[in-house]
Amino acid sequence: MFVLELSYTAPMEKIDAALPRHVEWLNAHYAAGAFLASGRKVPREGGVIVAAGQDRAAIEALVATDPFVVDGLCAYRVTEFVATTTAPALDAYREQLPG
Repeated sequence: MFVLELSYTAPMEKIDAALPRHVEWLNAHYAAGAFLASGRKVPREGGVIVAAGQDRAAIEALVATDPFVVDGLCAYRVTEFVATTTAPALDAYREQLPG
């Protein structure tokens, strides 16, 4: 599992102009099953995405296709974690510690 943290590096008017393409990108990855939750940070200086996946390289490649990244509007911080405990609705995403 991954937490993808976006930090805006451009003025808000450029973020807002690219937002429809970013939302389209998000929706495509929700439909593909890669994303579980997302939203804006408060204050609005970026966003957060919770992503499912076992392969960090694949997640990093996916992040590189975000229109915000393509247009140079944000930077991502990718944090991988092992989701050993989940809400019942996320049982399918529960993971075991490597051992």
